[in-house]
Amino acid sequence: QKPAGDGKIIYPPGVKEITDKISNDEVVKRLKMVVKTYMDMDQDSEEEKQQYLGLALHLASEFFLRNPNKDVRLLVACCLADIFRIYAPEAPYTSHDKLKDIFLFITRQLKGLEDTKSPQFNRYFYLLENLAWVKSYNICFELEDCNEIFIQLFKTLFSVINNSHNQKVQMHMMDLMSSIIMEGDGVTQELLDTILINLIPAHKNLNKQAYDLAKTLLKRTVQTIETCIANFFNQVLVMGKSSVSDLSEHVFDLIQELFAIDPMLLTSVMPQLEFKLKSNDGEERLAVVRLLAKLFGAKDSELASQNRPLWQCFLGRFNDIHVPVRLECVKFASHCLMNHPDLARDLTEYLKVRSHDPEEAIRHDVIVTIINAGRKDLNLVNDQLLGFVRERTLDKRWRVRKEAMMGLAQLYKKYCLHHEAGKESAQKISWIKDKLLHIYYQNSIDDKLLVEKIFAQYMVPHSLDTEEKMKCLYYLYACLDTNAVKALNEMWKCQNMLRGLVKELLDLHKLPVSEANNTAMFGKLMSIAKNLPDAGKAQDFMKKFNQVLGEDEKLRVQLEMLISPTCSCKQAEICVREITRKLTFPKQPTNPFLEMVKFLLERIAPVHIDSEAISALVKLLNKSIEGTADDDEEGVTPDTAIRSGLELLKVLSFTHPTAFHSAETYESLLQCLKMEDDKVAEAAIQIFRNTGQKIETELQQIRSTLIPILHQKAKRGTPHQAKQAVHCIHAIFNNKEVQLAQIFEPLSRSLNADVPEQLITPLVSLGHISMLAPDQFASPMKSIVANFIVKDLLMNDRSVGNKNGKLWTTDEEVSPEVLAKVQAIKLLVRWLLGMKNNQSKSANSTLRLLSAMLVSEGDLTEQKKISKSDMSRLRLAAGGAIMKLAQEPCYHDIITPEQFQLCGLVINDECYQVRQIFAQKLHLALVKLMLPLEYLAVFALCAKDPVKERRAHARQCLLKNISVRREYIKQNPLAQEKLVSLLPEYVVPYMIHLLAHDPDFTKPQEYEQLKDIKECLWFMLEVLMTKNENNSHAFLRKMVENIKQTKDAQCPEDAKANEKLYIVCDVALFVIANKSTACHLDSPKEPVLPSKRHCFSLVLRIFTKTTTVSDTTSNTSTNSSPLSSTINKNSPRSFRVTSNVCHSNSSVTSESTESRAQENNENPVIKNDESKKASSTFTLHIFLTSQSFMCFNPVLFSRRKRATTRLQTPKLRWSNGVAVPPKRPLLLPWPRKMERRRRQRVEAEAGREPPTPTPTRRRSPSTSRCPNSSSRTTREQRDRLTCRGERRWKLPASAWSSELTALPCLSNRKSGEEAGRAVEPGVLSPASEAHRQVEQWSRPACPYL
Repeated sequence: QKPAGDGKIIYPPGVKEITDKISNDEVVKRLKMVVKTYMDMDQDSEEEKQQYLGLALHLASEFFLRNPNKDVRLLVACCLADIFRIYAPEAPYTSHDKLKDIFLFITRQLKGLEDTKSPQFNRYFYLLENLAWVKSYNICFELEDCNEIFIQLFKTLFSVINNSHNQKVQMHMMDLMSSIIMEGDGVTQELLDTILINLIPAHKNLNKQAYDLAKTLLKRTVQTIETCIANFFNQVLVMGKSSVSDLSEHVFDLIQELFAIDPMLLTSVMPQLEFKLKSNDGEERLAVVRLLAKLFGAKDSELASQNRPLWQCFLGRFNDIHVPVRLECVKFASHCLMNHPDLARDLTEYLKVRSHDPEEAIRHDVIVTIINAGRKDLNLVNDQLLGFVRERTLDKRWRVRKEAMMGLAQLYKKYCLHHEAGKESAQKISWIKDKLLHIYYQNSIDDKLLVEKIFAQYMVPHSLDTEEKMKCLYYLYACLDTNAVKALNEMWKCQNMLRGLVKELLDLHKLPVSEANNTAMFGKLMSIAKNLPDAGKAQDFMKKFNQVLGEDEKLRVQLEMLISPTCSCKQAEICVREITRKLTFPKQPTNPFLEMVKFLLERIAPVHIDSEAISALVKLLNKSIEGTADDDEEGVTPDTAIRSGLELLKVLSFTHPTAFHSAETYESLLQCLKMEDDKVAEAAIQIFRNTGQKIETELQQIRSTLIPILHQKAKRGTPHQAKQAVHCIHAIFNNKEVQLAQIFEPLSRSLNADVPEQLITPLVSLGHISMLAPDQFASPMKSIVANFIVKDLLMNDRSVGNKNGKLWTTDEEVSPEVLAKVQAIKLLVRWLLGMKNNQSKSANSTLRLLSAMLVSEGDLTEQKKISKSDMSRLRLAAGGAIMKLAQEPCYHDIITPEQFQLCGLVINDECYQVRQIFAQKLHLALVKLMLPLEYLAVFALCAKDPVKERRAHARQCLLKNISVRREYIKQNPLAQEKLVSLLPEYVVPYMIHLLAHDPDFTKPQEYEQLKDIKECLWFMLEVLMTKNENNSHAFLRKMVENIKQTKDAQCPEDAKANEKLYIVCDVALFVIANKSTACHLDSPKEPVLPSKRHCFSLVLRIFTKTTTVSDTTSNTSTNSSPLSSTINKNSPRSFRVTSNVCHSNSSVTSESTESRAQENNENPVIKNDESKKASSTFTLHIFLTSQSFMCFNPVLFSRRKRATTRLQTPKLRWSNGVAVPPKRPLLLPWPRKMERRRRQRVEAEAGREPPTPTPTRRRSPSTSRCPNSSSRTTREQRDRLTCRGERRWKLPASAWSSELTALPCLSNRKSGEEAGRAVEPGVLSPASEAHRQVEQWSRPACPYL
């Protein structure tokens, strides 16, 4: 040991010199002693510090720093760490390069911390602890390239940390790194990247401990490092310098992680994100939106409240033009609603807009967002949000509708059925059950099937036991609104109907194979397929299923058991499972055939109702009657529960009558018959009527109790009870004649018109008895009708009505006498419907009586004693009676045209309720195909209804009736033989005839009347022409043209009646031509006109080549409307009517049949002697519209391209079904000017100078104004349009002669000769009324095209 002053290295006692001459083991041994010496030293040992200074310098030599032995390096690093501790704050090393090498050396040794099981780990830990405690690395701040050392240190520490390290190791690492960050002048980007890279998801998943270390480090140094982080994001986000860091592409992931660590780290960064939200790059906006969605939606995030501008800017992205951005915003809303209910108000308005988004996926996700939040907690979603889901149940896309319906069903089951959130929450969504059932009204079969599935799984789960299931159904039915009840009833009805179809199909399988059997089987399969989704595939799958049924008898047995009336719910589940198992193919992953069969089985399987279920319902009803039920707890009153329970049983008695056959059930129903509630008793009687066929043979005690009750109800019950009692007796008793006679005789003797209050029930009973047993009671009823009903009751007014001026009053306010008269009218109808013949001419007398009542507006005696409201009741009864009689063919044939028209005009009654009820009855009869097609024409008169809702309802009725008839024709091959009575297009002749005889149509030249005619025609034709199936538009045009070749059979010699008929035809042609671009094509089939009854008799107009203008005018004066005239055969495009037409009375056809020959005998055709010659007609229609005449040629229109008619048929705007006039009027060509220009063109083509036109009288002003119009047009504009019109029509000179003869006919029709003398070619007679009107109106615009 030598002193330091000698320049020699002094070693601790016992330590020999350490050189490269000795072995590594010896070096390690000596270094351990050195390490121990330095460990024992402290900073106060000045003598020792000076003594061992040489050794400290020696240990930093290259021999030690680059020694290959790791133990040597570790011991040297520990010595150096202690040296820095001992000599602090001044290190013994003055060279910056040497310091750098030393710290890099020490940093490399820290990698040994990775292996905690190493024998040397304690020394590595000591090294780390020493460095962290002394903060030795702070010496590096004086070095220029200290950043390299820090980066290496941070990388080393983040790489070596693992889950085997204890808390002390992590703490020392944290102390070491945090001191560097907090005591330095700043953090460079490279060093920041070293920290932030551990937050990236890829690295985070690889080393969770490194992520935790970085997270803790950032939390500790937030005040220092926040500025550096803000600078980094500013350069990347705002300045777009992605090259500043390799982490630029992970900037949004880093922001999310930093926000989760501490939002203070991003205090300066958030405003930069607002800038990015407004970027022009959609993908960039999407990335920012995804980031902010996570930040705002985080569970404990307060970003929305702390940074409102950013929140509002983010909400604006809900309306982003980029679809993925909007989609991401909607997905975010779900987490936001669940984690931040206070933000629901801000989100509501934006979700409302997105619920109407044009993108299906966005609307779908809006529903998912709201439903997910609602399923977690119903309080998280407000009524508005639930309203959005409610709206989407009617979405145009099936996927959206399905999601909305299923979501609402899940909420209903959770909160209403299971009451998971109490009664308040259940009350909040009590509307769901009604809304879901309302969807059953939709036309889509997918919607119907989903409603049935929801009902069976969510509203009344079929998995419940019978008593619980029926209790659920019982109180659900009591809480439903009226429309939902009807939908539920319709659902059961459809399922029952489908069961019937399957039963009929199985019955056909039992018959021998034949062509007729195969045809019938095919019809059943098509009917079944209509009730399944995707009708095209359903047909193929049902054919395959039918083939399997034919081959597998066991399968047929299972299916028969399933649809058997005695099948229980448990048996149904077993049958469905067995059938499904037989049709399952294990090797086939998806089996669409099996899915379709499952749809069928789900619809026909009785999963709710069987005998046990009916018994449970009856017990619940008994408890409600006794007052022991939980009605109040379920939210219904006992009276409501009893009434709705009986209504439920009544409906089920139609679909499951066999399930009611038990003495216990009938005993309960007998108790209901004795209750004071009229509705309850009525429902009970109807249940007996539907289910009591075996009472007489098997339940004698019930029979003996029931008969006197039914007799009493038929005699003294309410009218509805009397009706049901009579029908019940007729349905369930074998000796019904005796029973009905015991009711009929005392009632017929007790009739007294002076006591009308006691007449109503007897009249109802007598009417239904005479209808059900006509052979027995038709003759006695005739004397009652003649002597009492008509003479004593209907023809007398005994009391004076209330003169309050009201057109309608409630049922309670109607006088008993009027109620009796209404029932008397119904009795007449029921009596006639029972007889079904008119041998005694009673029907004619009844129809005359009903017509007289309509003509007298309900006051048959015309004594003015009846009030207006009572007269409305009687008009409604009379119109309904005629309509009811028309449903019977034998009476339909004797209804005269006048009586039909009177009946139809009831739909235009002055009383709103009369119009409403009559239209509803008309619709119901038509949709069931019980009324002839001509009654569909009555709906055309609804165009005059002043109430918008009534017009809309009539239009819906038309759409429904037309679709039903077309579907019936498609499904029934035999219907092709009866197209005249089924095809909706054949309503047009009836409509035209009805409108021609409209009492309001008196002046053909009156604008308002023509406008009404046009509106009525358009009301019907718009619906008929929605689709041009099989070129139906041309068929309609041809039909109307054929009508113009006929006379009105109702009054064939009445010139004015025929004139009005032709005017209506002209307007109809005009409407058809303006609606369709395809009406000019050839008709697919020759129309058949309804001449058999009363509409038209054929009159043929044929003009030979030698026909003169005057002859033409003369010949057509009887069947041309004032809006049409016949033009010379020289027209290049003419309408040819062959002589074959003369032999058909019902249509203009080229072939005649034997059936039509008989019609020809009844209505002989007026034949033209020159019909065998080639002939043609050319009709120019001049339409009188709101303010002008409109020149139009249907024949030319039908032969030319659409482009040539655009000027004469301008496109109009439509608002609420009403045509809005064009802004600029369509000017019509002056005939004189057209003629002059035509002559000039002809002369020019011939090479001659055209003659100077003769001056004609002109209007003095340079402009002309239409009456009630503010638009003006100059003569130059009119001339220009005139030239266009001339090029369009190209009429020859001779044609103009006959064209102009039509104009005088607008007011005073002249004979052909007189018209011919009055008009010369190209000159308009100024004496004619038409000329005066033309001069007065000066060809203004036509707004009603």
